[in-house]
Amino acid sequence: MRQLYLLKVCKYQMLEVSFLKTGLIILEMIVSVALIFSIMLQSGRDAGFSGAVSGMSDNLTGNKAKGMDEFYKKITSVTAILFILLSIALVAIH
Repeated sequence: MRQLYLLKVCKYQMLEVSFLKTGLIILEMIVSVALIFSIMLQSGRDAGFSGAVSGMSDNLTGNKAKGMDEFYKKITSVTAILFILLSIALVAIH
């Protein structure tokens, strides 16, 4: 009787870990896509000729692109930290 009870408890715990692992994997995929997009939306450090031409127009219209770059840098930092933490959690569960 006790062995049957232990078997039921083990199955329940494995099912619980399976749901947690699946949820973490889905969350990690969402975070990784957000990380990719936040990196792709940032402008490069050296914009080259196009940066020189658009730099003149930024001085006239205000530099809104710089503010967006700062925002994307913060988003990139947060999503990178989340990605690392989720990866560590998945390794710990496995």
